[in-house]
Amino acid sequence: HVQLVESGGDSVQAGGSLRLSCAAYGNIYSGCCMGWFRQAPGQKREAVAAISTGGSSTMYVDSVKGRFTIPRESGKNTVHLQMNSLIPEDTGVYYCAAATGPTGALWYRGDVYRYWGQGTQVTVS
Repeated sequence: HVQLVESGGDSVQAGGSLRLSCAAYGNIYSGCCMGWFRQAPGQKREAVAAISTGGSSTMYVDSVKGRFTIPRESGKNTVHLQMNSLIPEDTGVYYCAAATGPTGALWYRGDVYRYWGQGTQVTVS
């Protein structure tokens, strides 16, 4: 059984920063691709960022490029989402996801991820 546990969601003012964390527990391939998705009220879930198997590549949706990063702790099944210069449009529930292997160019698709966290709320006002 694999469990993803997110933390770090909070309410912040525009221009502020937050750091989300996602820890993976269980029998998970240590090099799997992990990603962050978010869902705003009344909207579809969208991909935010992902880090490739091995951590050599990071991918971001255009709206967060230059503001968000997705560092991965070396040797650990833990990834973060460092969010800077937050804007109200970043508000939503943020979900961590883990695939069972490389996702390649399909990193933005939710259906390539097998495991999901419970979500953590981020509110920017």
